[in-house]
Amino acid sequence: MYNKKKERLYVSELLEEPSVTYPSYYVLSVSMMKNEMLHYALIVLHSLDFEHYEHPNSYEDIFAMFSGGMYPIYKEMYVVGYFGGKMMYLDTNGWKGMPCTEDVFKMENWMVC
Repeated sequence: MYNKKKERLYVSELLEEPSVTYPSYYVLSVSMMKNEMLHYALIVLHSLDFEHYEHPNSYEDIFAMFSGGMYPIYKEMYVVGYFGGKMMYLDTNGWKGMPCTEDVFKMENWMVC
């Protein structure tokens, strides 16, 4: 099997003085390392600058971001992507499947731009 090479993207490479320092890095594929939309979402998350983000009115707003190649933020803690028909959140060790709990269905837990 072929394992795609993964690299660490350090938050300090995106922001000089992040407001949120944990996690300090994310393990990403080479293509994700170059994704500017993902970089923007991580900068927003780690700077706590949600000026251009708001709570969605419906799930359509969340999926519109996915369709546009953008990343919504969940509970002001996680960047969320949609890959292979699954919602996934970015953790320090890479993308993880997002558990479907009751909180996922509450619009106040989401931030979209």
